Amino acid sequence: MKAQSNQLSDRELVAQAARGERAAVRLLFMRHHARVYRFVMRQTGSETMADDVANEVFLEVWRQAPRFEGRAEVSTWLLGIARYKALSALRRRREQALDEGQAEAVEDGADTPEVTAMKDDKGTALRRFIDNLPEEHRTVIDLAYYHGKSVSEIGEILAIPVATVKTRMFYARKKLGEALKAAGYDRGWP
Repeated sequence: MKAQSNQLSDRELVAQAARGERAAVRLLFMRHHARVYRFVMRQTGSETMADDVANEVFLEVWRQAPRFEGRAEVSTWLLGIARYKALSALRRRREQALDEGQAEAVEDGADTPEVTAMKDDKGTALRRFIDNLPEEHRTVIDLAYYHGKSVSEIGEILAIPVATVKTRMFYARKKLGEALKAAGYDRGWP
Protein backbone atom coordinates (compact mmCIF):
# COMPACT_ATOMS: atom_id res chain seq x y z
CA MET A 1 0.00 0.00 0.00
CA LYS A 2 2.82 2.42 0.88
CA ALA A 3 4.65 1.77 -2.41
CA GLN A 4 1.38 2.24 -4.29
CA SER A 5 0.71 5.63 -2.62
CA ASN A 6 4.20 6.81 -3.62
CA GLN A 7 3.32 6.12 -7.26
CA LEU A 8 0.25 8.37 -7.22
CA SER A 9 0.56 11.67 -9.05
CA ASP A 10 0.20 14.95 -7.21
CA ARG A 11 -3.14 15.52 -8.95
CA GLU A 12 -4.40 12.15 -7.72
CA LEU A 13 -3.29 13.04 -4.20
CA VAL A 14 -5.16 16.35 -4.35
CA ALA A 15 -8.26 14.47 -5.52
CA GLN A 16 -7.89 12.09 -2.56
CA ALA A 17 -7.43 15.04 -0.20
CA ALA A 18 -10.62 16.54 -1.62
CA ARG A 19 -12.38 13.34 -0.53
CA GLY A 20 -11.03 13.81 2.99
CA GLU A 21 -8.08 11.40 2.89
CA ARG A 22 -5.50 12.82 5.28
CA ALA A 23 -2.78 10.44 4.12
CA ALA A 24 -2.85 12.17 0.72
CA VAL A 25 -2.10 15.56 2.31
CA ARG A 26 0.70 13.99 4.36
CA LEU A 27 2.25 12.59 1.19
CA LEU A 28 1.94 15.96 -0.60
CA PHE A 29 3.59 17.51 2.47
CA MET A 30 6.48 15.03 2.30
CA ARG A 31 6.97 15.64 -1.43
CA HIS A 32 6.74 19.43 -1.47
CA HIS A 33 7.42 20.85 2.00
CA ALA A 34 11.13 21.50 1.42
CA ARG A 35 10.47 23.35 -1.86
CA VAL A 36 7.68 25.44 -0.33
CA TYR A 37 9.82 26.20 2.73
CA ARG A 38 12.80 27.33 0.60
CA PHE A 39 10.55 29.50 -1.56
CA VAL A 40 8.98 31.20 1.47
CA MET A 41 12.39 31.55 3.14
CA ARG A 42 13.66 33.49 0.12
CA GLN A 43 10.55 35.65 0.13
CA THR A 44 10.55 36.46 3.85
CA GLY A 45 14.17 36.05 4.97
CA SER A 46 12.89 34.41 8.18
CA GLU A 47 13.27 30.73 9.01
CA THR A 48 10.52 30.90 11.63
CA MET A 49 8.11 32.64 9.29
CA ALA A 50 9.01 30.24 6.46
CA ASP A 51 8.28 27.26 8.68
CA ASP A 52 4.95 28.70 9.84
CA VAL A 53 3.88 29.70 6.33
CA ALA A 54 4.91 26.36 4.81
CA ASN A 55 2.75 24.56 7.36
CA GLU A 56 -0.14 26.94 6.67
CA VAL A 57 0.15 26.14 2.96
CA PHE A 58 -0.61 22.48 3.58
CA LEU A 59 -3.52 23.32 5.88
CA GLU A 60 -4.84 25.45 3.04
CA VAL A 61 -4.36 22.52 0.65
CA TRP A 62 -6.51 20.42 2.97
CA ARG A 63 -9.23 23.10 2.91
CA GLN A 64 -8.97 24.04 -0.76
CA ALA A 65 -8.43 20.60 -2.33
CA PRO A 66 -12.10 20.28 -3.39
CA ARG A 67 -11.74 23.56 -5.32
CA PHE A 68 -8.51 22.62 -7.13
CA GLU A 69 -9.37 22.87 -10.83
CA GLY A 70 -6.20 21.32 -12.22
CA ARG A 71 -5.43 24.22 -14.57
CA ALA A 72 -1.89 24.36 -13.16
CA GLU A 73 0.55 21.80 -11.85
CA VAL A 74 0.09 21.02 -8.17
CA SER A 75 3.57 22.37 -7.39
CA THR A 76 2.64 25.65 -9.11
CA TRP A 77 -0.61 25.80 -7.12
CA LEU A 78 1.32 25.19 -3.88
CA LEU A 79 3.82 27.97 -4.62
CA GLY A 80 0.96 30.32 -5.48
CA ILE A 81 -0.62 29.63 -2.10
CA ALA A 82 2.81 30.02 -0.47
CA ARG A 83 3.40 33.40 -2.12
CA TYR A 84 0.03 34.72 -0.97
CA LYS A 85 0.58 33.44 2.58
CA ALA A 86 4.15 34.85 2.69
CA LEU A 87 3.00 38.29 1.53
CA SER A 88 0.22 38.25 4.12
CA ALA A 89 2.67 37.26 6.87
CA LEU A 90 5.08 40.02 5.85
CA ARG A 91 2.23 42.54 5.88
CA ARG A 92 1.20 41.42 9.38
CA ARG A 93 4.79 41.64 10.60
CA ARG A 94 5.15 45.20 9.28
CA GLU A 95 1.92 46.20 11.00
CA GLN A 96 3.19 45.09 14.41
CA ALA A 97 5.05 48.02 15.90
CA LEU A 98 8.29 47.31 17.72
CA ASP A 99 8.79 48.87 21.11
CA GLU A 100 12.26 50.21 22.02
CA GLY A 101 13.37 47.07 23.84
CA GLN A 102 12.43 44.83 20.95
CA ALA A 103 14.12 47.10 18.41
CA GLU A 104 17.38 46.98 20.39
CA ALA A 105 17.22 43.19 20.54
CA VAL A 106 17.04 42.83 16.75
CA GLU A 107 20.41 41.80 15.41
CA ASP A 108 21.97 43.72 12.55
CA GLY A 109 22.13 41.19 9.73
CA ALA A 110 24.40 43.26 7.50
CA ASP A 111 27.78 41.82 6.65
CA THR A 112 30.90 43.46 7.98
CA PRO A 113 33.38 44.77 5.38
CA GLU A 114 35.70 41.85 6.20
CA VAL A 115 32.97 39.28 5.59
CA THR A 116 31.96 41.00 2.37
CA ALA A 117 35.57 40.98 1.17
CA MET A 118 35.80 37.23 1.86
CA LYS A 119 32.70 36.57 -0.22
CA ASP A 120 34.52 36.54 -3.53
CA ASP A 121 32.81 33.42 -4.76
CA LYS A 122 30.73 34.29 -7.79
CA GLY A 123 27.74 32.23 -6.69
CA THR A 124 27.57 34.06 -3.40
CA ALA A 125 27.91 37.40 -5.14
CA LEU A 126 25.18 36.49 -7.60
CA ARG A 127 22.80 35.53 -4.80
CA ARG A 128 23.52 38.86 -3.10
CA PHE A 129 22.76 40.72 -6.33
CA ILE A 130 19.51 38.78 -6.70
CA ASP A 131 18.53 39.72 -3.16
CA ASN A 132 19.05 43.39 -4.04
CA LEU A 133 16.72 43.27 -7.02
CA PRO A 134 13.26 44.79 -6.69
CA GLU A 135 10.76 42.26 -5.32
CA GLU A 136 9.03 41.64 -8.66
CA HIS A 137 12.35 40.88 -10.39
CA ARG A 138 13.70 38.83 -7.50
CA THR A 139 10.56 36.68 -7.45
CA VAL A 140 10.68 35.77 -11.15
CA ILE A 141 14.40 34.92 -10.91
CA ASP A 142 13.76 32.81 -7.81
CA LEU A 143 10.88 30.90 -9.39
CA ALA A 144 12.70 30.36 -12.69
CA TYR A 145 16.18 29.45 -11.51
CA TYR A 146 15.73 28.10 -8.00
CA HIS A 147 12.38 26.37 -8.49
CA GLY A 148 12.62 25.46 -12.19
CA LYS A 149 9.29 27.05 -13.12
CA SER A 150 8.45 27.94 -16.70
CA VAL A 151 7.38 31.42 -17.76
CA SER A 152 3.74 30.33 -17.95
CA GLU A 153 3.91 28.70 -14.51
CA ILE A 154 5.45 31.87 -13.06
CA GLY A 155 2.61 33.85 -14.59
CA GLU A 156 0.09 31.55 -12.91
CA ILE A 157 1.81 31.71 -9.52
CA LEU A 158 2.08 35.50 -9.59
CA ALA A 159 -1.26 36.00 -11.36
CA ILE A 160 0.32 38.16 -14.08
CA PRO A 161 0.46 37.85 -17.89
CA VAL A 162 3.27 35.84 -19.50
CA ALA A 163 4.47 38.99 -21.28
CA THR A 164 4.91 40.70 -17.91
CA VAL A 165 6.94 37.72 -16.64
CA LYS A 166 9.19 37.94 -19.71
CA THR A 167 9.66 41.69 -19.26
CA ARG A 168 10.53 41.31 -15.57
CA MET A 169 12.92 38.47 -16.41
CA PHE A 170 14.63 40.61 -19.08
CA TYR A 171 15.19 43.54 -16.72
CA ALA A 172 16.25 41.29 -13.85
CA ARG A 173 18.88 39.58 -16.03
CA LYS A 174 20.06 42.96 -17.33
CA LYS A 175 20.45 44.32 -13.79
CA LEU A 176 22.27 41.16 -12.67
CA GLY A 177 24.65 41.37 -15.65
CA GLU A 178 25.41 45.01 -14.86
CA ALA A 179 25.98 44.23 -11.19
CA LEU A 180 28.31 41.33 -11.98
CA LYS A 181 30.28 43.44 -14.46
CA ALA A 182 30.57 46.33 -11.99
CA ALA A 183 31.87 43.90 -9.36
CA GLY A 184 34.53 42.63 -11.77
CA TYR A 185 32.99 39.25 -12.62
CA ASP A 186 32.89 37.81 -16.13
CA ARG A 187 29.43 36.86 -17.35
CA GLY A 188 30.32 33.18 -17.86
CA TRP A 189 31.11 30.55 -15.28
CA PRO A 190 33.43 30.58 -13.38
